[in-house]
Amino acid sequence: MSESVQPSVALSVLLASPGLGLSQVAGPAEDRLIGTVGTTEIEDPTPYLVGGELLLTAGVRLPQDAEGIDTYVARVVAAGVAALGFGVAPVHQEVPPELVAACDHHGLPLLRLPPDTPFVAVGQATYAAIAEARNRDLREISKAQSALTSAAARPDALQAVLSQLSIHTGAWAVLFDAQGNELFSAGPRPSAPTARLLCDLAVRTTTRSTGDQVKDRPPPPAAAAHHIEGVHLTVHTLAGADSTAAPLALGQAAPSTPTAVHRQMTGMATVLLSLLTSPRHALSTEARGVGALVRLMLGASPAEVAAALALTDESPSDHWIVVHGRHTPTPARTVPAPRPGGDPAQLAALATALGTPYVHMDGPHLRALMPSTPGRSPSAPALAAVLGWVLGFSAPVPATDLPRADSQAERALQRAIAAEAPAVVHTDEALSVHALISPADARELARTRFDPLARAGAPGASALLETLRTWLTLHGSWDRTAAALQVHRNTVRHRLARVAELLDVDLQDPSVRMELWFALHWLPGEQAGEGRT
Repeated sequence: MSESVQPSVALSVLLASPGLGLSQVAGPAEDRLIGTVGTTEIEDPTPYLVGGELLLTAGVRLPQDAEGIDTYVARVVAAGVAALGFGVAPVHQEVPPELVAACDHHGLPLLRLPPDTPFVAVGQATYAAIAEARNRDLREISKAQSALTSAAARPDALQAVLSQLSIHTGAWAVLFDAQGNELFSAGPRPSAPTARLLCDLAVRTTTRSTGDQVKDRPPPPAAAAHHIEGVHLTVHTLAGADSTAAPLALGQAAPSTPTAVHRQMTGMATVLLSLLTSPRHALSTEARGVGALVRLMLGASPAEVAAALALTDESPSDHWIVVHGRHTPTPARTVPAPRPGGDPAQLAALATALGTPYVHMDGPHLRALMPSTPGRSPSAPALAAVLGWVLGFSAPVPATDLPRADSQAERALQRAIAAEAPAVVHTDEALSVHALISPADARELARTRFDPLARAGAPGASALLETLRTWLTLHGSWDRTAAALQVHRNTVRHRLARVAELLDVDLQDPSVRMELWFALHWLPGEQAGEGRT
């Protein structure tokens, strides 16, 4: 029987027991697992063996010749015996050398039992050790279950569950989406090739799970395992997604073969992660959120219900950060666009990354409320960019100022999109016209605006642009512009008149000057010279 269903004890534990006095006299040095102890004095005990035994004999019916002994050992090895124990005296005064040779030949550990060690004592010690190992495993499982359950109740539940799983199994634990993107991970990361292999295994497993899906039902759970260079890879798909969402997968890379305890921990973590990424959990239908919604619907103000939305009673949040997000897929991202109403798994992942259950996703748009404290500066989770989201964060505000924070978050989002940044956090000094237009659009606008100057003739477009830039920098002063450019005052007037004619603008209009100033700033090659006077 496998170790996953049968308690066992390592042979080394019995060898180390001082009360037994056992010694290994033949067979391989590597440890074996003993599941039970049996005693036999018949020539062929194989019909009565189940495998995994420490088989004890005094050699009463042991064959007398080397060939017969070799056949005896070959039979018990084929039956799955883990080790053979030979009791010396009264039948044999010492372990027969033919038995030692046969056990060495067939790779069966052979133990010598001294005359004063009863077979019953070996059985008692074995079962006591098995019981202790079983109790130790149960204590370890109970401790891990408690840690995993507590982790699942935290705001960062997905990350916390993976961290506890890694602590208790020693494995790298990672949550993949159906495209192989790492959503969360914890524990010692393996080498890059091993991590890629685990990712590929996760993608193949989720693809196979989706292929086995029955219409209008969630994909069935699936699992896979692989071994490479001393690292054991396992993948389990999660059953929490709905019938229209691709499943997530829990991947693990362990430096040793997973034990029965580790497999139980992984099973519980898989269940918890499935629940955490289920539609019901993603929609945050817990009692206090529902209660706050009812009060808002009945006319209460946000300030009145904010305290009810605190994530913990011990540390109620008196400030909030508003988050706006937009899904902006790029060729480098393989994440599909969100479905109307939000993908439950992606919604749960974003909620965990942001540290709040108060997330609303509507197609490519996202809004969230993050409990905070005054002066706290939020940090954008890297996961958001992996999932294809650009985020804008407001400053922390009391509940009475949420409309202002909502505007701040929207402006921050627009600046992030314009700057092609993964996220922008609102600061009062961060407001800028330049941030509201993407660099590519700004350059195109500048090229189009100044394209007519290419038909200027002498002294050329560069001279006209330099004159315009200097004149605007010096607030429209003809004399100071002439001095800065080391040309005559009338030359400045002539050049600017030519600019106004070609661009069809009135340079005396302040709004025109402002427009041209921004266009000059955005024109390729002009920013480097902006400080010249």
